[in-house]
Amino acid sequence: MMTELHRVQGLNNDEVAADWPAISTGELAWLKGRYLQLGSSNQLRWHSPRPLSAAAIASGSDVDVFIKRHHHSVRSAACLQEEHRFMAHLRAGGIPVSQVLPDRDGNTAIEHGDWTYELHAVGEGSDLYRDAPSWTLLTDTYQAAEAGRMLARLHQAAASYHAPQRSTHLLVARDDLIRSADPIAALKLTLPQRPALARYLARIPWEAELQRHVLPWHQGLAQRLAQEPRLWAHNDWHVSNLLWTQDGSDPHIGTVMDFGLASPTSALFDLATAIERNAVAWLQLEQGARAVRTDIALALLRGYRQVLPLSAARVHLLADLLPMVHVDFALSEVEYFEGITGSTANADVAWQPFMLGHPIWFSSPPGQSLLQALHAAA
Repeated sequence: MMTELHRVQGLNNDEVAADWPAISTGELAWLKGRYLQLGSSNQLRWHSPRPLSAAAIASGSDVDVFIKRHHHSVRSAACLQEEHRFMAHLRAGGIPVSQVLPDRDGNTAIEHGDWTYELHAVGEGSDLYRDAPSWTLLTDTYQAAEAGRMLARLHQAAASYHAPQRSTHLLVARDDLIRSADPIAALKLTLPQRPALARYLARIPWEAELQRHVLPWHQGLAQRLAQEPRLWAHNDWHVSNLLWTQDGSDPHIGTVMDFGLASPTSALFDLATAIERNAVAWLQLEQGARAVRTDIALALLRGYRQVLPLSAARVHLLADLLPMVHVDFALSEVEYFEGITGSTANADVAWQPFMLGHPIWFSSPPGQSLLQALHAAA
């Protein structure tokens, strides 16, 4: 599936050939027949360097249009509409979520050949982190606090949204295994429906590795999470998914984007994910203490609590979630690389430095220091 003509960000903070071909002018011409918003556009002005799908920006009739294309094995139109309904609810609740555009028949996702498409109006604000690799640290504590406040507002709006669990495990963040009293048993129950993941795990001593590196962090979590209500959440709250506007000297969030990982998890899961995404330089752990920004983590928490207060007990639970918050998504990446792109090498990265490496890092002095600071903030 790889194409040398289009380069994207790799898993090791490098540039690699894309798994998916770039969106073409031929596809744009076909989409113009379905989306009046594209008008007479004949030019694709930018292609995304993100690796798990293809995306581009085209000039539309009234606004610039963000085009995102998924392989049908990853997202069907029905699966995408699960995200879109949640986004529409948040927009109605006053959250500046990017606007999903309907086609001529009112559909917010359409299928054509091997592909599934969704189109969004380019949101208000500047994409300050557009070219930054995934896991890039947030470096501004004011932006971190603002991101925390917006995340809390999103959770307030999401509290009145009720929908079933996502119809896929692929590239979706869940907390099913973390909430389970026995994550290994719970995972085994899903494997008959996840043959690619089962195939990968059959080749490695996965139960022993989870028991050694991951599950010590799980002790007591399931019982405590039972008190945390399910909440549809963003689950990928990284600054690269936020557009920023300037009001005087202070930046503010003008648009919230990319709900691809959204699912019913919990408010604390979403906030823990935000801290993990923005405060730890996972691709630069060799820097030791410099790879973690405790001030960013505390600013995210402080901003969140300015809108939604958190008890001391819930802050302690937030900290204890951090070494486990990645588990379901790491498995979904293993499944994606093994079963969709056919890259066992990338699946190995998702398993070793992601699934196992993250909890191992939290046992290191820098990881322990971050957890202790969050506990102290309770």
